Amino acid sequence: MPYSADHKKKTRAKIVETARMLFNRHGFNGVSIDMVMQAAGLTRGGFYNHFKNKEDLFSEAVMSFLMGRGAVWREDAGVDVTNLKPEMAFQMIDAYLSPEHLNDLDGQCPMIALPSDIARGGADAQKSLQVLLEAMVSLFQANMSGEKDEAKQWAQAISALCVGGMVLSRALPDSDLAREIRSAAGQSAKEILRHASLHADQSGQAGKAQSC
Repeated sequence: MPYSADHKKKTRAKIVETARMLFNRHGFNGVSIDMVMQAAGLTRGGFYNHFKNKEDLFSEAVMSFLMGRGAVWREDAGVDVTNLKPEMAFQMIDAYLSPEHLNDLDGQCPMIALPSDIARGGADAQKSLQVLLEAMVSLFQANMSGEKDEAKQWAQAISALCVGGMVLSRALPDSDLAREIRSAAGQSAKEILRHASLHADQSGQAGKAQSC
């Protein structure tokens, strides 16, 4: 009797989530198809019912973070993506640069855990990372006021500080320096956010004055 479409969907999701955690811990080259399938409690032969190769799985594992583990992370951090205001952006910065996120190796954002692997990977994996980054930028941008292109540039800078601060913190052996790097990245990101909010307020007041 063939498996149902729902069963196949759940099996695929299990493989993807298992792979995402293994890739986070061991990188692309440190994980084999056999490792993934064994950890998922499945046979190797079943892998090719879902994916063409390991690169195909890697790309989907990176992409899965956005609405999978990433959604859980946002909920745990109290980040409400429907509540668009600067306070939420500040909370996002704190949560992303938190020691809890740094120490959650299985649950870390792939932009932190896998940037070098993705850079050396295929185009599909790189596109998956770009989708994650664009989603992060859009989320920050949506919580900022002001002119669209300017807000996007500020959101990109904040995202770069958050991801870069975490990448360095993960790589450093000195925990004190790692903490200082995250703190500096967070403070700089918040300064950009404050500047953006102040700039938007001033622009709005100037516009009102000109219309009077």
